[in-house]
Amino acid sequence: MILIKSKKEIDYIRESCRIVAETLQLLKSNVRVGITTLELDKMAEDYIRSNNAKPAFKGYSQGGAPGFPGSICSSVDDEVVHGIPSARVLKEGEIISIDIGVLKDGYFGDAALSVEIGNISDEKQKLMDVTERSLQIGIEQAIAGNKVHDISNAIQVYVEANGFSIVRDLCGHGVGKFLHEEPSIPNFGRKGTGPKLKNGMTLAIEPMVNAGKYDVATAKDGWTIITADGSTSAHFEHTILINNNLPEILTIC
Repeated sequence: MILIKSKKEIDYIRESCRIVAETLQLLKSNVRVGITTLELDKMAEDYIRSNNAKPAFKGYSQGGAPGFPGSICSSVDDEVVHGIPSARVLKEGEIISIDIGVLKDGYFGDAALSVEIGNISDEKQKLMDVTERSLQIGIEQAIAGNKVHDISNAIQVYVEANGFSIVRDLCGHGVGKFLHEEPSIPNFGRKGTGPKLKNGMTLAIEPMVNAGKYDVATAKDGWTIITADGSTSAHFEHTILINNNLPEILTIC
C-alpha cells in the first residue's frame, strides 16, 4: 500500500530531510584527498545527533542479516551503493557516493550525492553530470496523475542516450513513515505503467548509473554493491513530495 501523508506527517518528514541535506553538504565540503570514509562517517553521525535525530542506516538490517555498521553509505568508484565506512583513504581521481538517511520524531528522510576527489577524468565527470541530471529529469515526471514508470522511463532514456547504463537490480522507493515503503521506483521501465502518482506521496528517487554494463554484484562484506565489470558508478538521490500536483524536493538546504 502506498502511504499518503498528512500535513503533520509531511512537516516531520520535511525536518528529517532538512537534516539529511545539511549533512550531505557538510560532508561534500570535507571530501578531500587523504580523508578516510570513517572520518566522514563520524562527522555525519555527530551532526545528525546534534539535531536530536538518528542516522537511519546504522544498525539497519534485512532478512535477519547483521545490521549496517555505518551512519552513512560511502561507495567509492566501482562501489555502487551500501559501501561501509572504513579506514579507506580517499585518493586523487576517485569519486565517492554518499548516501544518508535520518530518523527524527518517527519519520525518515533519505538522499545521496556523488563527489569528485581532486581532479577526475572527463569520463567520470560526465558520469556524475549525467547521473545528477537524470535525477532531475526523473523528478520532473513526479506529477500527480502520472505513473511511477514515467519517472523510470525518463531516467533510463536520458542515461542510455548518453552512453551509460542504469543499474536494474536496485531501485528508489517510497519513504517517510518507514525507511523503505511502496512503491518501488525502478530506474528503467515503460512509460505509462505502474501505480498512479498522487498528492501527499513522499518518494526517494535515486538513479544509480554505471560507466560500463548495468550488472552488479555483492562484495564479500555482504553489504557493498559493486559493478560486475569493475567500471565506475555514480549515485544521486532526493526525497520528494508530490504537492499541489507537482514535485517538491525536500532534501535541499
